[in-house]
Amino acid sequence: MATSHMDYTKPDVQYFFDVNKNRLKTRNAENFVNRLGRENLNTLGNVSLLDIYLSKGRVVEPHYHQNAAELVYCISGTARVSLINPFNNKITNVTITPGQVANIPQGWWHWEMALVDKTHLLAIFDAPYPEYIFGSDILTKTPIEVLSHTYCLDPELLKKALKPLDNQTIVIGPTDECVSEVHRQQTNAYESNKRSHPNSLPHYQYQSQSNYYLGNRDR
Repeated sequence: MATSHMDYTKPDVQYFFDVNKNRLKTRNAENFVNRLGRENLNTLGNVSLLDIYLSKGRVVEPHYHQNAAELVYCISGTARVSLINPFNNKITNVTITPGQVANIPQGWWHWEMALVDKTHLLAIFDAPYPEYIFGSDILTKTPIEVLSHTYCLDPELLKKALKPLDNQTIVIGPTDECVSEVHRQQTNAYESNKRSHPNSLPHYQYQSQSNYYLGNRDR
């Protein structure tokens, strides 16, 4: 069925677009998101997509789309898709592998975590221009005094806690700076333990960067 907005007799009708050329967010070489929308391919109907690449432990941060439902398809790797049902406030965790999908209804709070390296996901929306409301924006754009007063939080501690966000929209977390700092702290703890127990067998193992965020230990 022809899309109502499109005049197919015009010379600028588009039937092809390379999604790799439209980057939405880059965290690093292994973690990034490409996007396809109607502004890229004018023959699209009420649909758009995100092409998502994640390494183990990286997360598409908690967010919601107030004007679109989302279907997450796993191309490679493994991901855990988590969503909160607003009718009963229960969290559902869906693990998907290649060929499997998870469906997120319109307006539901959700996030996706890669459980292995080289996870590749396709997020498909039933809207040409889905709106993104990210958790980092809610935390950083709401004035500190409003958060501290409303939730009875210490404003100075809250400022300190939110400082690593650097007033940015994170999209893919944790940030590389956070991962590097965690790795540095674990390395320092490991070296300190070795110095404290020079004659004993190693009994302390620090977690890899990715496993730290998955809550697992290297074995």
